Amino acid sequence: MKKKITFIGSGNVGQIVAMLIAEMDLADIVLIGGVHVGMAAGKALDLFQAAPIERHHKKIVGYTGEFGDMQGSDIVVISAGIARKPGMSREDLLEANTSIVRTAVEKVVEIAPDAIIIMVTNPLDAMTQVAYESSGFLRSRVIGMAGVLDSARFAAFISLELNVSVENISTFVLGGHGDAMVPLPRYTSVAGIPLTDLLNSECIETLIERTRNAGAEIVNLLKTGSAYFAPACAIKEMLESILKDKKKILPCSAYLQGEYGINGLCMGVPVKLGENGIE
Repeated sequence: MKKKITFIGSGNVGQIVAMLIAEMDLADIVLIGGVHVGMAAGKALDLFQAAPIERHHKKIVGYTGEFGDMQGSDIVVISAGIARKPGMSREDLLEANTSIVRTAVEKVVEIAPDAIIIMVTNPLDAMTQVAYESSGFLRSRVIGMAGVLDSARFAAFISLELNVSVENISTFVLGGHGDAMVPLPRYTSVAGIPLTDLLNSECIETLIERTRNAGAEIVNLLKTGSAYFAPACAIKEMLESILKDKKKILPCSAYLQGEYGINGLCMGVPVKLGENGIE
C-alpha cells in the first residue's frame, strides 16, 4: 500500500526532507506552505522533475490554496513557523509559533485524522505539547524531532575531537531541545569503548556545551535563518523507521505519563518508532 507524507512548511527543512524521502522512493509527498500560494507548488514541480534522474516513482504535489491534498496522509511533518535570528533563543519563538502550530494541527485533525504528527517547529518540546493537546490524538501519534538531531551533533563533535569515523560513534542526547538537553557520556561510545575512557571530563564538558549551543552557533554564522541540512536528515531517519516499521530506538520528544517520574510534559526520551508511531 502506497504511503503518503505531508509537509506543512516547505522551507529549507521541509523541501530537503521531501527530496530525501522521494529519492528513497518511500512515499508520495505533499508540500504545503510558503510566502505565497505558488511557492510550494513550484518546489513540488521542481522536485518531481528530478524523478527521471533519481529514478523514483512517487507523486509530488504542492499547495495550491487548499489543504485537501493532505487527505489520506500517513504522516504529517510540521516545520512551519518563524525561524531563529541571531541573539534569539528557541523560547523567544513561543508565542508566535504556538498560533501557527495550533492552526496547522487543526487542519490535520480535520483532513488527515489518522496521521502521525512529527513536530519540528521551535521551541520543540513546547510545540510538541501544543500539537498533542490541540489534536486530541493518542500520545503515540505526536512525536517531536530533537534528540536525533542533538545526538548527531554530539557525535559529529566527538568525531572531530578524536579524528575517527562518525560511523563508530554511538550517542544519546535526551531532555529538552535547548539549554536543558542532556548529552549522556556514560551512554556514549566509540567502537564500543566508553567515551569516558577516551576523553577527560573537561574535554567532554566542552563537547557537551558545544552540542547545547550547536543550533545557535549556526544561526550566528548564517545571520538569516537557522540550520536545515542536519535537521532534515534527522527527520528522514524518524520517517524511515516509521514507514519501514523498523522499530528503531531513537531519542524523540514524547508526552510523558509517569515515565522517568515526569507527568504531563513533552520531553526527549528514548522511544521505539514503528508503523504505529511511538511503540
